[in-house]
Amino acid sequence: MRAVICQGPRQVSVETVPDPKLPSPHGVIVQLEATAICGSDLHLYHGDFPSIGQQLGHEGIGTVVEAGAAVTGVAVGDRVMLSAVVACGTCWSCRAGDPVCRTTSVVTAVGTMPEFPGAQAEFIAVDHADAFVRRIDEGLTVEQAVLLTDILPTGFLGAQMANISPGDSVVVYGLGPVGTMAVHAAKLFGPSVIYAVDVDPTRLSEAEQLGAIAIDAREVPASQQLMELTKGRGVNASIEAIGHDATIMDATLSVAAGGTVSVVGVNLNMAMPFPMGLAFFKRLTLRSAIAAIPGTWGTLVPLLQSGAIVPDSIFTHHLAMSEAPHAYELFDTHADGCRKVLLDPTR
Repeated sequence: MRAVICQGPRQVSVETVPDPKLPSPHGVIVQLEATAICGSDLHLYHGDFPSIGQQLGHEGIGTVVEAGAAVTGVAVGDRVMLSAVVACGTCWSCRAGDPVCRTTSVVTAVGTMPEFPGAQAEFIAVDHADAFVRRIDEGLTVEQAVLLTDILPTGFLGAQMANISPGDSVVVYGLGPVGTMAVHAAKLFGPSVIYAVDVDPTRLSEAEQLGAIAIDAREVPASQQLMELTKGRGVNASIEAIGHDATIMDATLSVAAGGTVSVVGVNLNMAMPFPMGLAFFKRLTLRSAIAAIPGTWGTLVPLLQSGAIVPDSIFTHHLAMSEAPHAYELFDTHADGCRKVLLDPTR
């Protein structure tokens, strides 16, 4: 089969690799119908993590073509969506849809480690399918189903962890795909105002179209602007969807006393400085986590079906998987107005 392989910093290619095998009686083989490039893939694309030879991608939907004897939730012929985040699949937490709080093994994203080949491919093997695979519900578009595999649940988690109450003020740092999903999700909790921070004028304009107040952080720190806008009080909740040390710090500075900082941007810096004195004297809450994707599906699917969230327009480019090198370059540089790329593994 064909798959997208990382060859080094800013180098990917489409290669022929062995077809996946059924991993266990609990696993399935899925023929992929659509996959996408995520901001997390760029960490490997940039060489931030060991990535040479890695089969990339963790957002995908397709059709089950083989199922182990112990699988009960899906069957051959079902169109399914896959969780980007997986763990042991057997503990009570995984079975409850929360692989992040698993009791055994490690939690990881598919397509980031050699033992978990990614979804930018013609086929993918998924173990413990009853925990990490779901039949695509009626009425969902291809784009919505792909969003449910990672970035919509991640943006929703960002809003959920922010402890937003009706009437609160909220800021979202970073208006890439996850941040945009966080803007959509934050609206569900009834805030009086949502501020949106970025340095890209196009992204700021798009956030305004979603009803947010744009904060251009190119020259003046967003926290300083937010303090002026809130007359020195700060916002009730800050959602950080970038993952840089500097933006996490600024998101913390922007929050009012008693407020919450919710971090869903990927930051694995164990030595990152944190303003503990500020958090202590302002009674701040800091929450951060990788998203437990399956646990959000029961909430998000009905919201999509009802039209309460309409996030499909985040996909600006639909390309063949054979165009992956060009697709990664577009997504990385935001060229041609690129927000998010949907790849067709059949082409």
